[in-house]
Amino acid sequence: MAPRIGSLWDAVGNTPLLRIGSLSRLTGCEILGKAEFMNPGGSIKDRAAKGIIRRAEEQGLLKPGGTIVEGTAGNTGIGLGLLGRERGYRVVVTMPDNQAREKYEYLEAMGVEVRKVPAVPFANPGHFFHQARQLSEQHGWFWANQFENTANGDFHYETTGPEIWAQCEGRVDVVVVSVGSGGTMSGVSRYLKERNPDVRVVLVDPPGSGLYTQVKEGRLEGPGSSITEGIGIMRLTANFLASRVDDAMRLGDQEMVEMLYHLAREDALVVGTSAALNVRAAYELARQHAGKGLRIVTLLCDHGSRYASKVFNADFLASKQLQVRPLPVDGLPVR
Repeated sequence: MAPRIGSLWDAVGNTPLLRIGSLSRLTGCEILGKAEFMNPGGSIKDRAAKGIIRRAEEQGLLKPGGTIVEGTAGNTGIGLGLLGRERGYRVVVTMPDNQAREKYEYLEAMGVEVRKVPAVPFANPGHFFHQARQLSEQHGWFWANQFENTANGDFHYETTGPEIWAQCEGRVDVVVVSVGSGGTMSGVSRYLKERNPDVRVVLVDPPGSGLYTQVKEGRLEGPGSSITEGIGIMRLTANFLASRVDDAMRLGDQEMVEMLYHLAREDALVVGTSAALNVRAAYELARQHAGKGLRIVTLLCDHGSRYASKVFNADFLASKQLQVRPLPVDGLPVR
C-alpha cells in the first residue's frame, strides 16, 4: 500500500478493480476491469516505466542528471516522462506521427522532448523503436526499451498480478489481455498461472498484429490495420515470450468502437481504445458462457480523454467507416 504522504512514484499501482455492471447483468458472468487509468500518468504504462527506471537505477545504468530515451506510441513515454522528470532525469521520446494529439501535448507540457517520426513498418530503420535505439547509441543515453526490457513484465508480476489475485480473493476464471510490449501479459499471466494453473489467459489482438496467428498457428501474420493505439505487434518480444497464453481472439475496430461507446454511455466508463478492445473480448467470452457466472478480468489501460480528437469525434469515425451502434445481444437472456 502506498504511504499516506508520498510522491508520484509512490502512487503507481494499487488501482481499483471495477465491476462492469451493464455487461455483467447482460451476460450472467462477472466482468471486472482493473482501473489502470487511475495511475498518476493515466495509464497502465506507469507500471512499466516505474519497473524500468527502478531496475536501471539499481544497476547503475541511470545516474543523477541522466537522460532516458524511448520509442513509444505515447503512454509509456508519459509514464517515463512523469516519473523520470520527478526524479530529475531528462526524457526524450520518439513517437509515430499518427497518434492522438493529446499524447504529444501531455508529454510536451511535462518538459519531455518529443521527436515525431513517420509511422512505418518495424523493418524500416525509421521506425520509432529503431530511432530511440540509435539516439541511445549516439549520445550514451539510457534506452528504456520497453519491448525487450524484462523489468517491464517483472514489475507486472510483482504488482499487477498479485493485486488482481488479492482483489478477486483468489477466484479468477479468465483474464483477457491485449499486447503492446508484452509486459502486462508476461507479468499477469505468469503470476496468475503460478497461483492457479486453471486460470485461462486469452490474448485479444487487433487487425494488423501477428500475435493472434502466433498463438493459434505458431506463425506471425497480421492482415489489415487498426485505429487502436498502443497495442498490436508483428514480432515476438522478450516480454511476450515469457507469457503463458492459452488462447487468442482477433477483434476489429467496429467491435471496439461499439464497446467504447457502450461503456461511456451505460457504465460512465470513458476509456481508451485498447481498454475497449479488452472489454469487448471479455464480453464475447461471457456471451459464449452466458449465465454460468464466470469471473472474467481485464485491463482498463487508459482514459478516453486521451483519444477525444479521434474516436470521440464523429468526423474521424466517419472517415474510417465506423459507426456507433448497440452491442449485439443475441443469445443472451433478457435482463
